[in-house]
Amino acid sequence: MFHWNIDPVLLKLGPIQMHWYGLIFALGLVVAYSLAEYIFKREAQDTKLLEPLFLYVVIGLLVGARFAHVLFYDLDYYFAHPAEILKIWHGGLASHGGFLGLLFGLWLFAKKYNIPLKWLLARATIPAMFVAGCIRIGNFFNSEIVGKATDGSWGVIFDRIDSIPRHPVVIYESISYFLIFAILFWLYKRLNAHRFSNIALGLTFILGFSARFVLEYFKTAQSEFANMLPITMGQLLSLPFILIGIVLLLQGLKK
Repeated sequence: MFHWNIDPVLLKLGPIQMHWYGLIFALGLVVAYSLAEYIFKREAQDTKLLEPLFLYVVIGLLVGARFAHVLFYDLDYYFAHPAEILKIWHGGLASHGGFLGLLFGLWLFAKKYNIPLKWLLARATIPAMFVAGCIRIGNFFNSEIVGKATDGSWGVIFDRIDSIPRHPVVIYESISYFLIFAILFWLYKRLNAHRFSNIALGLTFILGFSARFVLEYFKTAQSEFANMLPITMGQLLSLPFILIGIVLLLQGLKK
């Protein structure tokens, strides 16, 4: 079995700490910015809008992800320790909320800068899925969101948690998101702008949240509330996105 015991803190300089998670997240954002710049130049859009765009995106992503984690995964704890809500460096970001926050940030940006929302949302799916894959690699470095026990040779023992071989489920999820990123980028290069705008968001919802739904079966419980349900909290939150994605994709194909 493979033992994983990486210190989540990459570098310490007195009271200042650099975490692997933060570094990988930042690298993902750098690549995402480069992808957005490529798209803007390819479609003759003003690249000066990229800086405010990324400000809207990052703030929306972080606020949405934190709010969803607090509300759906650990509400009792944060009620008892409200000051911890702002300490995002302690961990606790929910991908479903992050995606909603991303959409809201893009909506605000499109409204302020008079950019067609459907055009923007479709193209944002490409860098968004790349960043999602990077975030899951960051989770792996943090030894968090671990999988259920397995006797397969691919099992990983997270020494910072216990001595049980577990599914490296965040690696499965990361690979899924990178594959979806590759599919979207391939479609973007292959289809004309109008066709891509019609199908990209719906396809992303279906593929991304279907992958999340399936992989939840390999995860340990992330929410006490979900223990009362036949499905996990991650699966419960994924279902609306999948259904909305089906509707959006069917509408897009009709056009």
